[in-house]
Order: sequence, then C-alpha cells, then structure tokens
Amino acid sequence: MSEKCNSCSENVDGKCASNSCIVPEKENKYSKIKNVIGIMSGKGGVGKSSVTAMLASTLSSKGYSVGVLDADITGPSIPKLFGLKEPAKQSEEGILPEVALNNVKVMSMNLLLPNETEPVIWRGPVIGGVVKQFWTDVVWGELDYLLIDFPPGTGDVALTVMQSIPVEGIVMVTSPQSLVSMIVNKGIKMTEKMNIPVVGLIENMSYVQPPSYPEPYYLFGEGKTEEVSKELNIDFLGKIPIVKEFTELSDAGKVYEYKSDTFEQIADKLVIKFK
Repeated sequence: MSEKCNSCSENVDGKCASNSCIVPEKENKYSKIKNVIGIMSGKGGVGKSSVTAMLASTLSSKGYSVGVLDADITGPSIPKLFGLKEPAKQSEEGILPEVALNNVKVMSMNLLLPNETEPVIWRGPVIGGVVKQFWTDVVWGELDYLLIDFPPGTGDVALTVMQSIPVEGIVMVTSPQSLVSMIVNKGIKMTEKMNIPVVGLIENMSYVQPPSYPEPYYLFGEGKTEEVSKELNIDFLGKIPIVKEFTELSDAGKVYEYKSDTFEQIADKLVIKFK
C-alpha cells in the first residue's frame, strides 16, 4: 500500500476504501508513454477490437508512435488483425512487443501462446496479473499513444486495468441497438467510479451503403448513440459503417491497409483531446 493510502482518511483496516487513492503500477523503466487511452464496450460483439486496431493504424499513419495493449486475455484478436504470428521475445530489459508492418507495437496473450487457437482457461486473479505485466514488464519504448483494448463488459479485468494502469480517458464503442442507452450507462458509471473520463462514443456497424442505393441502409435499425451522447453530455465521435473491404483486410491480417475518412476524423478528434 502506498504512503498516500496509509494517510488516507478512508483507510479501513489497512484497505483503501476510495478509488481516488488507487496508485497505478509503474510502467517498465524502458517505456516512455505520453497518452494511455482505453477502448471499451459495455458488451461483446460490437467490434471493439477492430475499432482499436483501426484507430491505432490511423494514428500511426499520421506519424505518431502507437502501441496496442490487448487486455482481452481470454479472447485476444489484435495480433490476427495486424497479421502478427511470431511469438513475443524476451530481452534483458523485458518483454518486447511485436511490431506490425505499419509500425504499430502490439502485446497480446496470443503472442505468448504456442498456438493462437489455444484457449486461456484461467481465473480472474491470474488474468489480472498478466494484464499488469503487459504494463510493467513490456518494453514499449517511446509512444505517443498506447491504446488498451479492454475485454467486453465491466468485470474483473476492466477493473484491474483501471486500477493498475494510468488510463487518461475511455472511448466507448457500441452498436446501433435499442439497448445502447442501458449498456453505455453501465460502462460510464464504472468509469465515473474509477475517476476516468469517457472522452467519446463511437457507433460501430452503424449502416451499410449498397452501391446502387442512394441512402445508407440501417441493417440493425437507425442507432440512438448520438442521442444518448447528447443526453450524457459526452462527445459523439462518429458512425462506422459495415464495409466488405474492411472485413476482408481484417481477415487477411492487413487491417492497416484500410483507409477511412471517418477514422481519420475520429483520430484527429482524439489528438486534440489528448494534447
């Protein structure tokens, strides 16, 4: 327990009862990271990892040094999106992240497994320990942005990330469903309890644009994310459509080859927010 917690008025029987007293773990001494941004979703299946990979790739294309910490230990997908298959290597300084062809650095559980299809059947405390090691033991070097791909929901690992790593802001990803308000609210209430601001909402899989159709076609119904963001006084960062080319490039491990004006605009907004 830190000196700050020992002197805290909310210290009860040696345990800190206030989230404001939580002191994050120190990063690896060979890492120098300017901004840490969490990418979070209230539920699974909304394409959070794809959004994380595209944001990282877009920021990298703008000349920023970027890393992705894949905190989804039991369902890691970031390496596949970047076409990374070689195992992470150990050095005297610590674990070295793998580097994608577009220079994005990646650390994921899949880079430590003998086979990417090998399941991770661990209990929460062990998984939380691995996430901490991705921060303390990985040699990230100098980064302008480290994006953390959270596991879905508001469970144990998300809590570990928020308590152990100095996350400066959360980007919340959702899909166009009627449940969006309830799901987003759950995630936001968690971040509020941890004193971490939500810097914006992204609606993924918002619509498709058929070639011969003049208007966007809302496959899942027109989303309410923008309305919810206004109600919650949180910036709405943009709507991401379903695009066949993006899916194909993601499956091929070449997510960084996809170009999107929407992601360009979202990345620009994040750069302004984290100046």
